[in-house]
Amino acid sequence: QVQLVESGGGLVQTGDSLRLSCAASERTLGHLSMAWFRQAPGKEREFVAAITWGGAITQSATSMQGRFAVSRDNAKNTVYLQMNGLKPEDTAIYYCAASARGGIAMAPTGYDYWGRGTQVTVSA
Repeated sequence: QVQLVESGGGLVQTGDSLRLSCAASERTLGHLSMAWFRQAPGKEREFVAAITWGGAITQSATSMQGRFAVSRDNAKNTVYLQMNGLKPEDTAIYYCAASARGGIAMAPTGYDYWGRGTQVTVSA
């Protein structure tokens, strides 16, 4: 069982940056594909970005592209989401997810383990 704990969320202003972290309880993160999703009130969970154990990255082809970047440090069992140029529409709960199936999925059903999420609120 993999436990994931997100941190780094908060209340920021438009244009600010945040870096979210996801710490995994797994002894080694190296075999897991990791992803970030977000969910705004009343909306479905949305894919943000994902990274394989080997460092291959897939990012959402939306307004987040070019502003958000995913990275991982397998030695620290941690995955990061750097968010720059934040906008009010980025307000959501951000979730970390992990999969041992290999590859990258852009649907929530492709992941077996989830954190509880961290709230990001961007004021206008």
